[in-house]
Amino acid sequence: MALQISATNPEHPALLLELPWQLPLEQWPEEYLVPLPRGISRHVVRYARAGDEVIAVKELAERPALREYQLLRDLDRLAIPAVDALAVITGRTDAAGAALEPVLVTRHLGGSQPYRSMFETTLRPATMHRLMDALAVLLVRLHLAGFAWGDCSLSNTLFRRDAGAYAAYLVDAETGELHPQLSPGQRDYDLDLARVNISGELLDLEASGALHPSVDPVDFGTEICARYRSLWEELTRTSVYPAGKYHYIERRIRRLNDLGFDVAEMQIEHASNGDAVTFVPKVVDAGHHQRQLLRLTGLDAEENQARRLLNDLESWMATQDDYAPGDPLGARPEVLAHRWVREVFRPTVRAVPLELRGAMDPAEIYHELLEHRWYLSERAQHDIGLDTAVEDYLVNILPGARGTLRPTAD
Repeated sequence: MALQISATNPEHPALLLELPWQLPLEQWPEEYLVPLPRGISRHVVRYARAGDEVIAVKELAERPALREYQLLRDLDRLAIPAVDALAVITGRTDAAGAALEPVLVTRHLGGSQPYRSMFETTLRPATMHRLMDALAVLLVRLHLAGFAWGDCSLSNTLFRRDAGAYAAYLVDAETGELHPQLSPGQRDYDLDLARVNISGELLDLEASGALHPSVDPVDFGTEICARYRSLWEELTRTSVYPAGKYHYIERRIRRLNDLGFDVAEMQIEHASNGDAVTFVPKVVDAGHHQRQLLRLTGLDAEENQARRLLNDLESWMATQDDYAPGDPLGARPEVLAHRWVREVFRPTVRAVPLELRGAMDPAEIYHELLEHRWYLSERAQHDIGLDTAVEDYLVNILPGARGTLRPTAD
């Protein structure tokens, strides 16, 4: 059987052909390899260079190689943090014509480390707590997307520093399964496997003397369960708020933002005992809010401004009678967004006289007014409305703040 390369990018096969596929991975010469730390794996794994790319190459049987390749591509489509699948190579033979195992090729995740290399110097307990946080977030994101990992562990995860915290990435999807939605039993099974695996890995580190003496391996294994359940509850629970308590909804959105999640969709149902609100959370990439706001409304804003305006837009759309996500008869989001600009955003900004705006652009003015409404609503314990917030802002906030505003760059 001839060598076959199934790749995600038409440029990759030519680059990959330069590597010595006629040799088992264990025998690859040093000239092809990149000396990067490797985690524990049931398969032979090597890092190599293909053109300008650093790749990870893993030997395994053809069926699981093709399956994992597809699952990693599915996770990429769902924007889940995982290594990028580049290719599957089958039909490998040695110089004598004997068959060699196929390989899965993934892109090396720059700046990442397997957990064992992080323990080369004893980690403080606070750092380990951050690792557990990152792994809990990853597991929640996988489950929200309908992915049952089947082997959640420190060994199957890569960690990368992220502004004082850590971000976790799935590196081994071999045992995973993708479903439209996971049952509580499927999630509990994944979580129990994570608890057992993590405790075992930490016990192994303890035996080697690489674990901080104050760290209890069993307690840390159990901690992932508590952190997961707390995060899952915050992200998925349906809340019922008293009618008119709009700032309660905003408080919930802020908590989700603080956890690193954004509200992808919000549904509000009116009931006799209040407004039942359901959130669909997700994590987004840098600059996402700027691009989305520009696409929906034509407004060009900074990232944090855009995030704030999109939250308000989403809340406003959920109150419109013709807002029906997924219903072809409902108004399109772009139509509702332009209505929001015309009926809410522009009139609110224009309520602030030009001579009082100073250096603030329209997006910043609107953000300031939303913040002021939030604080006033919290103090009053009911939503005071945007018009009242604007009046109070003009009288009590803007005159004192205007003197501190910086002039514009031009």
